Amino acid sequence: MKKSSGTRCGSRVGMLLAVLASTALAGCTGLFHSNTRPDQVYLIRATPLPANSPAPTPLAVSLRFTHPTAAPGLDTPQIVLVQSDRRMSFYLASRWPAPAPNMVETLAVEKLRGSGLWQSVADSGSAFPTDYVIQVMMRRFEADYTGGGPAPDVHVVLDCIVGKRAGREVIASFLAEGTATASANKLSAVVAAFETATNTALDSLSMQTAETVRTTLGRKDSE
Repeated sequence: MKKSSGTRCGSRVGMLLAVLASTALAGCTGLFHSNTRPDQVYLIRATPLPANSPAPTPLAVSLRFTHPTAAPGLDTPQIVLVQSDRRMSFYLASRWPAPAPNMVETLAVEKLRGSGLWQSVADSGSAFPTDYVIQVMMRRFEADYTGGGPAPDVHVVLDCIVGKRAGREVIASFLAEGTATASANKLSAVVAAFETATNTALDSLSMQTAETVRTTLGRKDSE
């Protein structure tokens, strides 16, 4: 018995739809597959005070560290570098776990709390009032290749303002800086230099802030 032309036509249409469906699935599989290497995420930590450091005399006041602002190009999770011709760029497929200002705030609050100098230290998201406030502008946070050496110098420069919360009175401004040369021109060494330079800058920030507030409290007591 011969098949009708309608049956043959239906079979061809069915085969065509099956081919189109398999092609579409193959296209979808290619759409969700990528050979691009995922970004490597690098972390730096706040280092504690040396074990043999003398115990600090606590200040009976509280401090808030506001969210840092950043110079152009630095408010990014990318690891910033400055090339020999002064072009700003980034290390390929590598980044910090958060934008640099967020990371600096987290490290600074940890460093200030660990100093043992303050009654309490609040971050920018805290709902509680404090006696003093420190505001920071990130001037530099980059690996610098302009020196001509085989490995970059990492520079961290924080422009700091300390003030009283009540009356918004500014009592001091200063720079907290840290510099470290990477031991080799590879990213793990550069990240280690970032950690060293950042901790040096934050140690300076902690010390200068405490000295500023201590001097202010001393003047107040003598009045």
